[in-house]
Amino acid sequence: MRLPALAMGVASLLLAGSGSAWAADAPSPAPPAQAIPVSVAKVIRKDVPVIIRGLGTVQAYYSVLLRTQVDGKLMQIPVAEGQEVKKGDLLAVIDTRPYQAALDAALAKKQQDEALLASARADMVRYAELAKRDIASHQKVESTQATVGQLTAAIAIDAALIDTAKINLGFCAIVAPFDGRVGLRNVDPGTFVRAAEATPIMPVAQLHPIAVTFTVPQDNLSAIVRAMATGKPGVVVLGSDNTTELDRGEVLTIENTIDATTGTIKVKASFPNAANTLWPGQFVNTRMTVGTNAGALTVPSVAVLHGQDRLYVYVIKSDQTVEARTVEVARDNGVLAVVSKGLEEGQTVVTDGTSRLRNGLQVTVSAGPARTGG
Repeated sequence: MRLPALAMGVASLLLAGSGSAWAADAPSPAPPAQAIPVSVAKVIRKDVPVIIRGLGTVQAYYSVLLRTQVDGKLMQIPVAEGQEVKKGDLLAVIDTRPYQAALDAALAKKQQDEALLASARADMVRYAELAKRDIASHQKVESTQATVGQLTAAIAIDAALIDTAKINLGFCAIVAPFDGRVGLRNVDPGTFVRAAEATPIMPVAQLHPIAVTFTVPQDNLSAIVRAMATGKPGVVVLGSDNTTELDRGEVLTIENTIDATTGTIKVKASFPNAANTLWPGQFVNTRMTVGTNAGALTVPSVAVLHGQDRLYVYVIKSDQTVEARTVEVARDNGVLAVVSKGLEEGQTVVTDGTSRLRNGLQVTVSAGPARTGG
């Protein structure tokens, strides 16, 4: 009678062991997904400058190539290459001796003709008196009157020749036409130079102030015109990295025609260039401010992502999950994006860590306060 009971006990132990093996082979539940760390910013309203970007070229405010206006030997160049000069400073001297001699000859000729004129006028008076008493013929009176007229005209010619000689003598001293910087000379002292030569003696360029011409799309013309109606729009010049600020200035004018081949219009601006950060021929980036969007809804530009057919941002919901939200961007200045549709003030958007996100994923905000996009 005890064997069946023993068998039942062994069977119970086998069943218990078998149940433990089944439990060990059963799959364990999956651990909860780890939250993805992200950086965030708030959607806020603020005044945003309306900025038009362009690519420009620096050019001298004034620039001349100094050439001689008279033929002669170049005697001296009393300035150094690269020297800053003032308007009226002496830059080059041509041999004055031939032109001084021509001036002296013209002055002497005038004195001679004036003496002859005085004598002719005296003769005219005498013959006129004698003609009244029929002592001299009327023909003689008319002849002396003609001589007086000829000598008067000759003196006028002499005066013109004197003026010409003085002008040529003045051309022997080449002076700076404006404040500027002397470039590299092309002709050395001792060279015989001619007015007809194409090679200039040296260039002079005004660098303070200096100008920048840049092009913008024609669609911006109306905004520029409105801004110029109330003042001169400000322009910031940036280096080739589009980050380093070189100088700040203002718009001078816009071109009177649109380039039909490119659909752009040229704008010219002036800059003080006090630190000589701008140089003629230099390529620069420009930012022109033509107005302000008051109370615009903004997010940092880095929060706006480009999809295949849309722009979108990741919005953090109240349960700390993210949702891709399609947005419309009115303008983007590279720092702030003005959102016209798709977001509401006070929402939180992801600015960093978006590459690992998709709808519904849990996120955790990195340490530090949320950015405001300013």
